[in-house]
Amino acid sequence: MSPHEPVVPVRGAPCWVSLMARDLKAAQEFYSAVLGWRFRPASLGDEFSVALSDGEPVAGIGALAPSFQVAVAWTSYFAVADADDTAARIRERGATVAVGPLKLGPGRAAHAADRDGATFGFWEGQTMAWSVGHGSAPACLELRTRDAFEAAIFYAEVFDWASKEPGGCDVTYEHDQVIVSDGTHMVAALRGGGVEAAPDPRVRPRWHVYFPVRDIEAVTAAAVAAGGTVTPITPNPDGRGVQSVIRDPDGGLFTVTAP
Repeated sequence: MSPHEPVVPVRGAPCWVSLMARDLKAAQEFYSAVLGWRFRPASLGDEFSVALSDGEPVAGIGALAPSFQVAVAWTSYFAVADADDTAARIRERGATVAVGPLKLGPGRAAHAADRDGATFGFWEGQTMAWSVGHGSAPACLELRTRDAFEAAIFYAEVFDWASKEPGGCDVTYEHDQVIVSDGTHMVAALRGGGVEAAPDPRVRPRWHVYFPVRDIEAVTAAAVAAGGTVTPITPNPDGRGVQSVIRDPDGGLFTVTAP
């Protein structure tokens, strides 16, 4: 299957990640220098682009409207069958739908925040062939939150995780984390921790994106040279490989992970 061929994603699974930057060209230059991405125009207009790695779509980068005074952050999108129904479920559970659902290209999208303030998006419709943990797509999406079990119940009710119905996601508990799988491999993890009093936005409740790289030392050096900041390289929590958190010049946070 071509990576550009539209597909119907697994219900409740991550289906895309995107960054809304203050300066699209500057963001493209940073991620090109750091992750080796190339860009092509998106079908959504001149202010949006699709990032390609080895010719495969891996993420979207767009330009924030000047009037939007919001923090620059990577957003994780989850596939849903009905965006209106998903929005209603979110509101019923005391969380917030900030934008949408709106018609966006071939589908419908919305932005929301869970009860702890972690933001996420959801998408109704077909997507490009893209799957967490495969190829150059993100290696993992991780929710860092106060109570992983409480968060897992919220997202399970919103996205039908662990419903036992065909075509959905399963949930298990492994290594002190809630693990979400699409039937073949892990696509997301929810990890708890005492972050209530933490003033640092890097440890407030948030969905965090992990991008796979081959040479983490070269990538972190390139990030610093391009105007970003990095944390020291440390072992991954599961003991497999190493990682470093990078903040781009706009403040967007992501993690790079290498074998």
